[in-house]
Amino acid sequence: MSQVGAPRGRTCSRTIRSVALLTSGVLALPVLAACTSDGDERSKAPAAAQDVGPAARDRIADGGTLRWAVDTVPTTLNTFQADADAATSRIAGAVLPSLFTLDKTGRPQRNPDYLESAKIIEREPKQIVLYKLNQQAVWSDGRELGAADFVAQWRALSGKDSAYWTARNAGYERIQKIERGANDLEVRVTFNKPYADWRALFSPLYPKDVMGAPNSFNDGARAKLKATAGPFQLKEMDRADREITLVRNPRWWGARPKLDTIVLSAVPRDKRAAALAAGTLDLAEIDSPVAERITQARHNKGGAGPQTGAGPASGARGPVAATTAASASPSSAEEDGSDEEKAEAARESREKQTRALAKYAKEQRGLGGYVVRKSLEPAFTQLALNGETGPLADERVRRAVARALDRKKLAEAVLKPLGLPANPPGSHLALAGQHAYADSSDALGDQNTREAQALLADAGWTPGGAVKKDDGTKAGSEADADKKKDKDKEKGENGSETSETSETSGTSGTDKKKEEKKEDKEADAKDSGSGSASDSDSASDEGAYIVGDNKPGRGAPLSETGSRVIAPAAVGQARWLDDADVNAQDRQPGGMAGAYAPGGTAAPSAGSASPSTTSSASTSASASPSTSASPLPGPLGKNGKPLTLRFVLPSGPGSEQLRTVGQKIARMLDRIGIRTEITKVADANYFKDHVASGDYDLALYSWPATAYPATDGRPIYAKPVPASDGSLLVEQNYTRVGTDHINQLFDQAASELDEKAARDLLRRADARIWAAAGSIPLYQRPQLVAAKPAVANAGAFAFAAPRYEDIGFKDPAKSGPEQPQKSAGAKETAGATQSSGASPKESPEASPKESADGTGNDSGNDSGNESAGESDEQ
Repeated sequence: MSQVGAPRGRTCSRTIRSVALLTSGVLALPVLAACTSDGDERSKAPAAAQDVGPAARDRIADGGTLRWAVDTVPTTLNTFQADADAATSRIAGAVLPSLFTLDKTGRPQRNPDYLESAKIIEREPKQIVLYKLNQQAVWSDGRELGAADFVAQWRALSGKDSAYWTARNAGYERIQKIERGANDLEVRVTFNKPYADWRALFSPLYPKDVMGAPNSFNDGARAKLKATAGPFQLKEMDRADREITLVRNPRWWGARPKLDTIVLSAVPRDKRAAALAAGTLDLAEIDSPVAERITQARHNKGGAGPQTGAGPASGARGPVAATTAASASPSSAEEDGSDEEKAEAARESREKQTRALAKYAKEQRGLGGYVVRKSLEPAFTQLALNGETGPLADERVRRAVARALDRKKLAEAVLKPLGLPANPPGSHLALAGQHAYADSSDALGDQNTREAQALLADAGWTPGGAVKKDDGTKAGSEADADKKKDKDKEKGENGSETSETSETSGTSGTDKKKEEKKEDKEADAKDSGSGSASDSDSASDEGAYIVGDNKPGRGAPLSETGSRVIAPAAVGQARWLDDADVNAQDRQPGGMAGAYAPGGTAAPSAGSASPSTTSSASTSASASPSTSASPLPGPLGKNGKPLTLRFVLPSGPGSEQLRTVGQKIARMLDRIGIRTEITKVADANYFKDHVASGDYDLALYSWPATAYPATDGRPIYAKPVPASDGSLLVEQNYTRVGTDHINQLFDQAASELDEKAARDLLRRADARIWAAAGSIPLYQRPQLVAAKPAVANAGAFAFAAPRYEDIGFKDPAKSGPEQPQKSAGAKETAGATQSSGASPKESPEASPKESADGTGNDSGNDSGNESAGESDEQ
């Protein structure tokens, strides 16, 4: 769930987990009360409801084909391999057994389609878990699920056989033995040390034909599966047409799937608006500009007529704005009476603009046939502070940076325009609504300018400390920025600057301050929530960079300390991977609970790197009235060196949100005397060459929530340890910030079988993570999905795992107002959330109190799992 820190180093395979169960969520995300008296108060936090177009099974038509967008055609169907991605996880969720799936609160619940019961039957001297399998559960070849499948998966993932090319094995290494129980339907699993997160194991469960031998594990499940056991089965994976076809499993023993076929179509994020407009998709995750276009199209379709001005989001600012400007005034060629050649060029320009407008208008008509389903994704974006070297190696400086941030304001900038709750996360290990959630941010403190300045003064950074600028100033500091300014001055004022940051750094003196004040006023106006969302503050899924999109690979650059970050491989055999091995990993909106964020941008192609652009951001921001302090007269310094932090951000067209948030953070830091040098780098290089390798001071990226924080949180926040070759083993702690005590608390929680005691240990660990100030959670990411209105039980799933057999198209013969039922355990009256063309503020989707569970007993995980979960899993 978090990011990078401390000395550069390498990752270890035992810590890597896929994200398969997280983004396949399906139910509402209501307020959740914890079990303890203290936890009751701390765990009650609002969260957005899921939005899936709920419908009971008897209101869904039988048959039909759902065309569902994915980022890529997966390179493997084995979720335990390093190059597994979101499409891998989506396929696995539909065709393979998941013994435990996530409910609306992100808690694992027993899946009755596969398990009659699963519980700890002995705790001393060894922990023993007894699984009782559903006697109807069979593989597609007719064989019953049994102990042999459990044994094969354990041996493949235990880490003891390096011939298996595994990307993760957390938990399996704790198993001592697996044996048959009283009959073929019972499986006894004995652990060599207690394991609190035992429910995370065997989901998905592969047949022994896949897991039984290294060759079949490594290569046999990359393009096909010998046997499946889900409501659907794999019919075809067509790489030429970029489609994966799933059909009903004739041997499925559960509720009959409503759909005949699910076609997963690989459509890049930047092509989805066109694909939706052409009507070739029924369901697709989108970013906020496309969502805004759909909302505008439905508004116009409703009879309001097209709006004047810029139009919706970035799309309208292209053809609409340009054509409006062209038609509003005559061209320069016509005004000046230029020669016929120039006049012809002007006419061609207008014709080109007219064609663009016609294309845009046609797309808008197509987009009007969709609705936007939205919720909060089970993932959060954080500010990562690299504590390896430089000023941020001092905890006081890191804490000062954190205390300078108005997290509420940043969250509102991203989420408020979408009508979503904008409460900053209070935990690194759980999100609002999860059972383990507790706000521990008070261990660090709220935004307070005076206290931030005092921390910097205590660390020796003073206004007069930067009188002399040494050649030894670190890379990305003021010295480099000044050199760039000199080059920019030579360019004059001919508009040759190529980026926003270059333009900012080229402005000087009073004019620069005026521009910065204007930017602040505009940003504050946008933050207030008035008017429609703009590009700068609107949420963008593609801009939310996800850990794992570009994981370190073969030839990972050596750091200044001589260490590397490597991709995970089998324990005992660290395998160097090239970009082809890892560039698809974890671009997923869902998957097994793990340490990579779901729903991220499609991995940028290797080789698309471009030179980074750098500028010095020095603007003022207003602090909270209760904590305001006078701005410092200039940047702080110590020993002749200025306090300048290198803020690395992606430069791609889908990363506007991160850049906007980064600029706001830079203004907030300037308030306390910290200068930020914003460096924009190519999307393809952002994570691998900068975040993972430690080549940054500040960075923005996301981590997913997890149902198993003791297992999945440790590699992200544990203190890096020296490896045998002298490098640091950072696992996934890219900030390189951690303490021995944090490690101990995670280890204790992972072995604590009492749930309340385990939660208390995790909350203590989270408080210490806050205090270390290596990772500052900023906001929960928005989840936006375009859907045909007739699509039922699919959309913005939030936490819960989808029930593929309940997805379908609403039956027109049974149309009428939905009568949603109250979800089990819900504390509030639930109402259906039907998307419409209303603005975010008016849309019923925006209310965090509304539940989308109206699907009856078969529509969501709550129906069969919640009642079966608690009593038999102790």
